[in-house]
Amino acid sequence: MILDLGPPARQMARLLSGMTDDQLPARTPCEAYTVRDLLDHVLDLTVAFRDAATRTSGAADSESAAGDPRRRLPALLDALAAAWRDPAAWEGTTEAGPFTLPAAEAGQIAMNELVIHGWDLARATGQPFECDPRSAEAVFAFMSRSAAAEGREGMFGPVVEVPADASLFDRAVGLSGRDPSWRP
Repeated sequence: MILDLGPPARQMARLLSGMTDDQLPARTPCEAYTVRDLLDHVLDLTVAFRDAATRTSGAADSESAAGDPRRRLPALLDALAAAWRDPAAWEGTTEAGPFTLPAAEAGQIAMNELVIHGWDLARATGQPFECDPRSAEAVFAFMSRSAAAEGREGMFGPVVEVPADASLFDRAVGLSGRDPSWRP
């Protein structure tokens, strides 16, 4: 299944434009990261997963080295979404950073990273976050598989239980190890 990374990429770009310098040291729901740390992580993953879709390598080192990610990320997010619109991006295997994996899985991971970290950044900076239904379904499916997988530790926190009648997206957030009601 080919996923459209455009909606979460646009959501992330919108969040970037709403961030201020004084928010960069703020805590995020992703406990190991401040807003600035998370922006650097999103920059690195955006480049890595764009390169995974296009089967290019080495660009991540030169593009993620310096500068304010808020200014650099919008164009990279557009390139990421465009790269995954190519059906060939979803075929065969690819490399994302040091990992070789099925291309379809790499695309699913890229979607998950954009959506979950977009939510992290929205919560940390007090901005609204809206996940489109198709992205929410894809992230929930990915997180459901990940919650049952061995080796989950280190990638996600322990599953946070949410009410059975919670939204699909809130259930996905809980599966990612985050509390959907988190506030700074």
